[in-house]
Amino acid sequence: MATAATHSRELLAAPSPFKRLARERRLLIAVAVFLVLLATVASIGSVRLTYYDLSQLAASGAPLALAAIGQTIVILSGGFDLSAGAAISLVNVALASSLQNPSLSPLAVVAAGVGIGMACGAFNGFFVAVLRMQPIVVTLATMFILQGVTLLIMDKPGGQVSPALSDLLLGDAVPSVLPKPVLLILLVLAAWAWVKRTNFGVALYAVGSDVESARAVGVPTRRVQFMVFVVGGGCYGLAGVFISSQTGSADPLIGNPMLLQMFAAVVVGGTTLGGGRGGPLGSVFGAYILMMVVNILLVLNVSAYYSTVAEGSILILAVLAADLRPGSPLARHIRHVVLRTRARARGDLPSQRSADARRLRLPAFDRPARAAGSATPNILVRNAEALRFALPSYVCFVLVVLATQATLGHALTNWSYYNSLVVLSSFLAVLALGQGTVILTGGLDLSVPWTIGLSGILLAGLVKGSDAALLYALPVALFVGLAVGFVNGAGIVLLGVSPIVMTLAVNGILQGAALVYSNGTPDGFSSPLLRRFMTDHEFIVTPVVVFIALFVVVAVLLLGRTAFGRRVYSIGNGERVAALSGVPVSQTLIGVYMLSGLCSAIVGILLTGFSGQASLGMGDEYLLPSIAVVVIGGALITGGRGSYLGMLGGALLLTALQTLLAGTTLPYATRTILFGLVVLAAVMALRDKRG
Repeated sequence: MATAATHSRELLAAPSPFKRLARERRLLIAVAVFLVLLATVASIGSVRLTYYDLSQLAASGAPLALAAIGQTIVILSGGFDLSAGAAISLVNVALASSLQNPSLSPLAVVAAGVGIGMACGAFNGFFVAVLRMQPIVVTLATMFILQGVTLLIMDKPGGQVSPALSDLLLGDAVPSVLPKPVLLILLVLAAWAWVKRTNFGVALYAVGSDVESARAVGVPTRRVQFMVFVVGGGCYGLAGVFISSQTGSADPLIGNPMLLQMFAAVVVGGTTLGGGRGGPLGSVFGAYILMMVVNILLVLNVSAYYSTVAEGSILILAVLAADLRPGSPLARHIRHVVLRTRARARGDLPSQRSADARRLRLPAFDRPARAAGSATPNILVRNAEALRFALPSYVCFVLVVLATQATLGHALTNWSYYNSLVVLSSFLAVLALGQGTVILTGGLDLSVPWTIGLSGILLAGLVKGSDAALLYALPVALFVGLAVGFVNGAGIVLLGVSPIVMTLAVNGILQGAALVYSNGTPDGFSSPLLRRFMTDHEFIVTPVVVFIALFVVVAVLLLGRTAFGRRVYSIGNGERVAALSGVPVSQTLIGVYMLSGLCSAIVGILLTGFSGQASLGMGDEYLLPSIAVVVIGGALITGGRGSYLGMLGGALLLTALQTLLAGTTLPYATRTILFGLVVLAAVMALRDKRG
């Protein structure tokens, strides 16, 4: 009797086959798309696919598949890892520069590469799990630190990897039956299948679903969060080892393009970006889907410059497809538009009512009289909170200026030093407003680099040295920035895409657009007028200094004295509360990202005038500094706290520090390491410790 009852309970607890299929529908869709694309690849060519072709296909997609597995494990816990590509590059150069001895066992080389990746993951995990810092800012800072370390080891392609590594990882495990790359991926997936059934695997999904609930029932959330970064780092290390076996040499930038591809593979494979749902198997199929899409474009003679456009578009479309449900943000906005349209037709909108009907009537009450002798608090008292977080950046700026005087001389009393300092800090001062406003709402704009690049390339291509052309080239460049910001904001607000994913995808699309427009080689150059605006020394100050002074005034007033600024802070302190308080959250967020795009376009214009021409990647080095100046200036990375004057202090501090380092013999790579460390230190020192 007991056995029958137990069996009945098991039948009731076990989900039906249809429910199981519905639960795995995203994975099944990824498999179906993979098979369709494989059939497409087979039908395009005039020769049938052979085992050799499939083996090469497996080998070319294996690094991305291995990296995507690591990224998936991190995302399942509710995190993000932006340092994955940099970790792969570090492993690649480490193997080619220090572990190239042919006498070394290839298994030892593999273990060393995986160990380096795990060490990178442990670094991230310490700050995220132990110090409870935001994964986004931690891994972004780590990305730049690892890039700096990589460039210190090897600043240009070169080196050599032991051929024994290629013999171990490439070729056939079973001749004409099973390629070694496929066997390696199967082994990693088998290891994951075992881990998933352990206490750690169950805890990982629990943390990703709801970290607070998991903590409440006794799940060791900190340990889980730490270990997911370590395990993910090990997968990045293995991907770096595999790439090294393929290339036989090293490239310090080899992992950079893989970051966008990783996120796209994870999302295409059916893993939810918020965590708690999905798995590495789908990400493997997602990786090969991306690779085959790019290969199909190449077979159809589509320029390789479109690859990042395709990857970014696939990422956005995959996020939308995964969130097609009645309660999705897009569905809610459509219902809201329909209801608002009906209300307008009936004349029920508040704006259609009379002024008296719109006015909220409150009971009369007497305002308490001001106490005798009391006075309005002075400006220092009223702004004590803002000063407490903004003042340290200015104190550190003064210390750096004094260090520059002691080290290089001709700084403290030299007016040209301060003039040059403002000119060089103008780029970060402008970016601080855009990126800072985004951060104040709790978001992050990763499309800054190629918004800068595309705006500058467009301007130089349209101007071609003509002052008269500025009349139409400047509006075009500024409009592009506004359009990019609108797309970012609309995707985040209307489509419900995460700010990190949306802006990362748009950055990839912009990169492809810049490559297509310039055909890989930007032409044109700045006009003489714009050049003089950025570099002229005929007057007491360079003209751009006056522009920055006016810009600072506008920025301070915008965030501190307008309804837009108050809405930004209210959204950062609680989006739901702001919406219930009547704040137009959607319109404000779209405006915030348009402001960021506009500021990035302005920086692209200023950089083109400063250098005399535009170049590919001209905005790459401004992503982390644009975040660093905001954080150093006292802003809370999760939003709701900060001031533009503090951000301006951060811009002056970083520029002064960069000027000091430029006068020393330290290599350029140390700057990125220093910026990453400064961001981590600033976030630790200025984070909100409540709760």
